[in-house]
Amino acid sequence: MDYATLPTPPTCVADFCLNPIGTPTASIANEVAAVQRLMKASGLSYRMHSAGTTVEGPWESVTRLIGQAHTLVHRNGVVRIQTDVRIGTRTDKEEHFAEKVSKVESILTERVHDAGGGDEAEEDTVKLQRPV
Repeated sequence: MDYATLPTPPTCVADFCLNPIGTPTASIANEVAAVQRLMKASGLSYRMHSAGTTVEGPWESVTRLIGQAHTLVHRNGVVRIQTDVRIGTRTDKEEHFAEKVSKVESILTERVHDAGGGDEAEEDTVKLQRPV
């Protein structure tokens, strides 16, 4: 196999948490805001949450955007950054992160409507089926 020509997946969903290290205060709100402006300017689909940002799109665009977030924060005076990244890909179907969330929310809604006063512990039991 020629590894040099092995392609990357066409699309991905990445969740990342960029951690500036050595900022003057414990707050990183300004750095997060700068990264969110970058996300918006990218044109990719993204969503900020309390522990990072989820972004989806072409592999090259998503990974480049995470690198650009590093450069942006470095240019704002932060000399060290650690980032945790989790990237998911699928080959069987196209799926967007909003659809994954909606699917779980609909299951939760169904459970609320279907709950007829049974044992709470039984209602909260997770039945593993197939991945979401």
